[in-house]
Amino acid sequence: MKAIHYKQYGDLSQLEEVEIDRPKPTASQILVKVEASAINPIDWKLLSGSFRAIMPVKFPAIPGFDLAGEVIDVGAAVTQFRIGDRIYACQDIKQLGTAAEYTVVEEHLAALIPEGLSAGEAAGIPLAGLTALQGLRNCGGLNAGEHVLIVGGSGGVGHYALQIAKAMDTNVTAVCSTGNVEMVRDLGADTVIDYNKQTDFATDIKYDVVLDCVVKSPYKSFAAVMQADAVYVPALPSISFIIKSYLMPLYTKRRVKPVMLKTNGIDLNFLSNLVREGKLRTIIDSSYSLNEYYKAFERNQTGRTRGKIIINF
Repeated sequence: MKAIHYKQYGDLSQLEEVEIDRPKPTASQILVKVEASAINPIDWKLLSGSFRAIMPVKFPAIPGFDLAGEVIDVGAAVTQFRIGDRIYACQDIKQLGTAAEYTVVEEHLAALIPEGLSAGEAAGIPLAGLTALQGLRNCGGLNAGEHVLIVGGSGGVGHYALQIAKAMDTNVTAVCSTGNVEMVRDLGADTVIDYNKQTDFATDIKYDVVLDCVVKSPYKSFAAVMQADAVYVPALPSISFIIKSYLMPLYTKRRVKPVMLKTNGIDLNFLSNLVREGKLRTIIDSSYSLNEYYKAFERNQTGRTRGKIIINF
C-alpha cells in the first residue's frame, strides 16, 4: 500500500511516499480502508521534533491522527463494528499512521460516521473536535450561561469549539481575521473580535473560560478580560503550561489547564450526535491527494486556514 512516512525529525523534506505492507488488525483492532484524513498542527510539530520531550515519535513514522473510511477486517474480539461499516477515528500517539491507504484502529477509538456526512467532512472532526470538546468541558468546566472567549475561532479546532460552545448554551466571543468574520458569525458567535482591527481582547465581557487555539499571545494578555476564577485553556500542551497548571493554585483562583487529549469513541459519538442534530459541521479549507501531503503541511503551517485541511484518497 502507499503511505507517507519520515525516518527522523526535520522539515518537510523528510516526508516521502513509500510502498509498505498492509497492516493486520490485532484482536482489539479494526482494519480500515482510508477514504480521507486531515492535517493538524500537531502533525508537522511532531515531525519538527519540537514536541519530542512530551510526545516522542517512534521511527519510521507515518503521520496523521484523523481518518474516515470503510472497515474491511475486524479482530477476533471486536464487537462494535463489522466489515462494511463507515467509521471515523482519532488515533493515539502510539499508533498514528493515517497518511496511508490502510490503517488499523483500536475499536474503542472509533465511531460510526453520521449518515449524510462525506468522508472529508468526517475526517476533519476527530482530533480537532475532541480537542475542542475536552478543552471546553473537561479543562474549562464550561457551563450553560457562561461566557467563553475562543481565540482562533475560524481555525480547525476553533470553528468546532465555537459550535460546541453554542450547543452548550453559552455566550461565545470568537477572535478571527477580517476575512473570516462572516463565517464565524454564521457558525453562531455572539460577538466577534477582528484581530486586524483590534489588537487586544478588551470587551465589556469578563470571560469564565478562554480557549486559546492559536497560543501565540502570552497568558497575561488575557488577564484583564478574565473572571477572578476563570480558566485559561491552551489547545496545545507545553512544559511551561503544565508547570503553570500546578503552580497557579498556590497564589490565584484562576487556572491554566492545557488540553491533554484523550482520544475515545465515546466523545466522538457525542460529537456525532451534534452533527445529527445539525449543531456541528465541518468547514473545509482545502483538499489534497496523498502525493500532495507536503503541500497540505505547507498550507497548515501558514496559520491562515479556514476550518480543516483534508487529504482525499
